[in-house]
Amino acid sequence: MTSLVFPSFNLYSTPLLVLVSQGLLFGGLLLHRFYTKRRVSDLFLALLVIITCYHRTTYTIGFMDWYDTYRNTKINYWLISLSLAIGPLIYFYVKSVTTSNFKFGKKDGLHFVPVAIYALYRIFIFVYDAGQSGFDEKQNGILMEKWAMGAVGSFAEAFNAIQQILYLAFSLQLYFAYRKKIRDYFSNIYKLELNWIRNFLYIYSFLFLYGILQQFIILSVVELSWIQKWWYQFFSALAVIYIGIKGYFTDTTSLEGLDFQFLGRLHKKETSIKESMAYSKLQPVELENLKERLSSFMKAQRPYLNPDLNLKEMAQDLQMSRGQLSEVINIGFGKNFNDFINTYRINSVKNMLKEGKHEKLSLLGIAFECGFNSKATFNRVFKKFTNHSPTEFLKNSV
Repeated sequence: MTSLVFPSFNLYSTPLLVLVSQGLLFGGLLLHRFYTKRRVSDLFLALLVIITCYHRTTYTIGFMDWYDTYRNTKINYWLISLSLAIGPLIYFYVKSVTTSNFKFGKKDGLHFVPVAIYALYRIFIFVYDAGQSGFDEKQNGILMEKWAMGAVGSFAEAFNAIQQILYLAFSLQLYFAYRKKIRDYFSNIYKLELNWIRNFLYIYSFLFLYGILQQFIILSVVELSWIQKWWYQFFSALAVIYIGIKGYFTDTTSLEGLDFQFLGRLHKKETSIKESMAYSKLQPVELENLKERLSSFMKAQRPYLNPDLNLKEMAQDLQMSRGQLSEVINIGFGKNFNDFINTYRINSVKNMLKEGKHEKLSLLGIAFECGFNSKATFNRVFKKFTNHSPTEFLKNSV
């Protein structure tokens, strides 16, 4: 009789067990917040975290000596891969965060049909194999070996790889389109850039590419040992901790109640002001009048001193629609809202430096006086418009 050695806590099993357990904790916290606050983005991220942790189960229990202890275990039948859900969950998480008033519709559910079909297929395999004679005496039955571990399994892996490439591409496209939109709506975007989402997408892209490379080596070069495959599992478990923590503690509700639809026609790939006029609803004379009116308003009222200024507020002050104001700035001045406002802020900073205000205020204090709301934004914008850091500019101008 084989002595029971499970669970074995060692250099390989312990890190996975600890990281997966912590990941499941944050997945649970995200689920709880979804049920209490009804944020659908929390549901998508919770499922992503939980599924990513679940996929580490095979290697975690394997390194804990489960398979050596229970030679005829049937756990493989129930460790069903849900990889076909990863791509859609990533896409809908990004969409739910970067789309104002996002709602998950019935048609959106079609994205999860492939993973549902695959899960039913795996259940069918278990039911069939369990009904065959001698099933209890071996680890894998007939269909598990011929289908799941054979041609059907290879097809499922290839389909999953293609699907993840597409969803990651769509998700990155969504994110960068969002970054462009907020520049047309907000004057300070540092807290709205959601760099966490960018990092999130890069992490899953890295894991995907790592997995593809590992599979290529296995199929074309050499069969890797369990220990060599462990690194992918470790990186995945490590990544899920970062994703769980950042996803739970990062506020991603900044777009609730906003409407970006009116910006759509201005985001075409124009190559010149003349071409962009084709998308404008304003006549040339009307556009020039509104430009003059806007310039006078900026000089007289100095709205750029308000760090929370956005397109909606300024449109109301000017008694224009958001669409009109956006067109005047985008087409009339050839800038997005963010650059337009920050041009005035930078000029205001320069004027204060010329007046010697830096002798009484710090550079950051001057930046706040001129409408910036963070040091990072001020330094980045100043370098963008002057090709110098604020400190360098000050040294050169004195």
